Amino acid sequence: MQSAFSTLDWVVFASYFIMLAVTSAILSRTKINSSRDYFLSPNTMPMFAVAISVLATSQSAATFLGAPEYSYVHDFTFIGFYFSALLAVIFVAYILVPKYYEMKAVTVYELLEDRYGESAKKQAGVMFLIGRLLASGARLYIGSLAISMILFSDILFFHVALSILVLMFGALAYTYFGGVRSIILSDVIQSITYIGAGVAVLVYLYTSLEHIEIIKTLNEHSKLNFLDTSFEGSFSIFTLLGGWFLLNIAAFGLDQDMTQRVLACRDKKEAAKSLIVSILLTIPVVLLFLAIGSLLYLFYMQSSVTQSFEGEKITIFMYYILNEMPEGLRGLVTVGAIAAALSSTNSVLGAMASVAVEDLYRPWRLKQGKVEEQHFVKASRFAVLLFALLLSLMAMVSYFWQRHGDLSLINFALGVMAFAYTGLLGVYFSAIFTSRGNEKSVLWGLFGGFATVLALQPYTFGFEIGFSWQMVIGTTAAFLIVQTGEAKNE
Repeated sequence: MQSAFSTLDWVVFASYFIMLAVTSAILSRTKINSSRDYFLSPNTMPMFAVAISVLATSQSAATFLGAPEYSYVHDFTFIGFYFSALLAVIFVAYILVPKYYEMKAVTVYELLEDRYGESAKKQAGVMFLIGRLLASGARLYIGSLAISMILFSDILFFHVALSILVLMFGALAYTYFGGVRSIILSDVIQSITYIGAGVAVLVYLYTSLEHIEIIKTLNEHSKLNFLDTSFEGSFSIFTLLGGWFLLNIAAFGLDQDMTQRVLACRDKKEAAKSLIVSILLTIPVVLLFLAIGSLLYLFYMQSSVTQSFEGEKITIFMYYILNEMPEGLRGLVTVGAIAAALSSTNSVLGAMASVAVEDLYRPWRLKQGKVEEQHFVKASRFAVLLFALLLSLMAMVSYFWQRHGDLSLINFALGVMAFAYTGLLGVYFSAIFTSRGNEKSVLWGLFGGFATVLALQPYTFGFEIGFSWQMVIGTTAAFLIVQTGEAKNE
């Protein structure tokens, strides 16, 4: 193994990890008296810090590398997804968030307990945990694969596994001791890191294209389109107001991974602001990485590029990092990718632990008899360690499945959480807007939404339908199934 890193790259890399060690030690000095303190800090987090944390959680190494790929191949229409997200978070901020705060909820699934009973909360919690384990494990694998390529110049299992462990230990450094407070404040640091790396790349690329009329050339090649008015486009205005709108409601309002930090705000008004501000901050960040992709299109316009690394298809940004990136900047982009991966990994550890402890373990344990609150603090930290292990194992399984399985694990695992979203959307819409449904119909609704979207995948029955429309159909199916159940008081 011969690393592509220069001495300067290693200095940048080492400096970043020294910063991680120092900041994690500082942020971990938090007195935790209850599991609520551990998971919600206890409702003392500043609005702006929460907004940046939501931004960081919504981005990942996959986004860091994937957004430039979209604008390189297509144009800027992907940004429409985040304008759809803005509409969705307005709905979440003023419809769902007030209900969560009125209940003083620790997890979003407590709303279902209030409406349908304890088993409904548990069912939604279990679906979240399974979906998150698969989806976040796959994302962890994607991030570690990128780091192995850059750091070790190969994708041998040992080096990918080492990259997985580096990311997981970095996430644990913040999550284990300090809980959600450390997660939110560390997300601010990680956001500054990967946005800074993106800005540095954009400036470097721009200066290397000084002899090209950038705007004129991009416009001539139809690369500056921001709005797709076609009916079949992936991010057309119709899909943005349909399936993508539903997906964003679920991601920002029904997924504990995203909403946990929103529930840590002082009150519902601050929480609502944090969601809206997070999207307003995310839009320019995504535009930054889309701009990188468009400049890469110009950079390689006259070249023949094979986007492959040891048989693994790679994005154009990764190709650029591996083949063109100068000393120092390569190290900065590497820590940027690590920061993007860390910000999504540490958040999911806290989210999964909160659901496992508050929705599943605590109700069971209290039925066995009275117990001190410190018991649940210890259980919360144990749950963080347990899910760190499970996510790492899932990421390692992804390595082998991706190479030897007929079904792409990455496509399946990344989509699983979205499959689960349709069931959750149907159930929550029933709970909020109707008086129908019961514990039994909720269970079938969760399963029905998931099964409907799974049945619409091309690898199931061989026909294809746009993912946005899958969300609409799956949510409708779940909603109708829940509606078949009569309310208890009927």
